[in-house]
Amino acid sequence: MEPAVIGVFVPIVLFLVVGMVMVSAHYFRYRERQMLIEKGLDAQSIKEFFENKKSPYALMKIGIIAIAFGIGLGIGMALEDYTYKDYWIPFALFTFTGIGFVLANVIAQKLEAKNSK
Repeated sequence: MEPAVIGVFVPIVLFLVVGMVMVSAHYFRYRERQMLIEKGLDAQSIKEFFENKKSPYALMKIGIIAIAFGIGLGIGMALEDYTYKDYWIPFALFTFTGIGFVLANVIAQKLEAKNSK
């Protein structure tokens, strides 16, 4: 395939994928609400269900993961410049992002346990 043809397909595929994700999210949200109504829950019970579903520490988790990703990227780039090996950036990204996920989960669980007491 010529590069010009590939350049045409990339935006089309991107648009289709984003559209499918948005349609799927709306569909599954609709199905979730429909199932709650079929169970016979009243409006107040449904409201309480959705309020309890939100995590108060979601942004903190995203922040910790983003910081770990940035640290991994920085360390990977520094190690790549120092050793001239190509594998340091993906290695550091996956390692530090994984550490970030674990750390964010542990911190959120401790804060939730502290607030539930």
